[in-house]
Amino acid sequence: MSEPRKFSFDTVFDAAGEVTYAAPRPKRMFTADEVEQIRREAHAEGERAALASIAALQQVALAGVAAACHQALPSLAAVAHEHRVASANLALACARGIAGASLDRFPEAPLQAALASLSQEIEATPRLQITAAPDLAQRLQGLLDDTAANLGFAGAIQVKAEAELPTHAFILDFGDGQAAFDPEAAAARVTAALQAALAAEGLHAEPLIPGAQPEPEG
Repeated sequence: MSEPRKFSFDTVFDAAGEVTYAAPRPKRMFTADEVEQIRREAHAEGERAALASIAALQQVALAGVAAACHQALPSLAAVAHEHRVASANLALACARGIAGASLDRFPEAPLQAALASLSQEIEATPRLQITAAPDLAQRLQGLLDDTAANLGFAGAIQVKAEAELPTHAFILDFGDGQAAFDPEAAAARVTAALQAALAAEGLHAEPLIPGAQPEPEG
């Protein structure tokens, strides 16, 4: 509690009735310069108060924006992940379409590439046996003879039709080893690997905001 203030009179008289003390009274008349000074001070004070109020409102607004963004980021991350998955699936579908059209146009190309890749392994082999789907087997013999000759392979090439093999698939048997190609199985492996990568990445891929750190799980 504050100390009590001693009571005092605004005006004090002596025994003869003369005024010995008179408290200063508020000034009621001001010059033009004094009025202008008071106006400027009041204007400055009002401006400071207004700026302080605006700054406080800005802080509240920014805090609200930050909270809204923090709440929205998980949803944005989920949308971005769904977009990545959809984009990957679309890319796979396009790749399979292009690969299928290429195999339809040049069905012997994978086998020719396999022979070129295995040229050192098969150069001393007296015989190659190639098992392929009937449609592919019918057109392989002459093409493979030319390919083998260009690779320096002097052995015999035997093409065998196998109805159970998928279209464009083949098995290359060169005695000491075997190589096989199944476009459907290859596409399935690529799809599985991509899906596993997307699942492992989850919602923690590259940040939506450059320089930002992924949200921790919890």
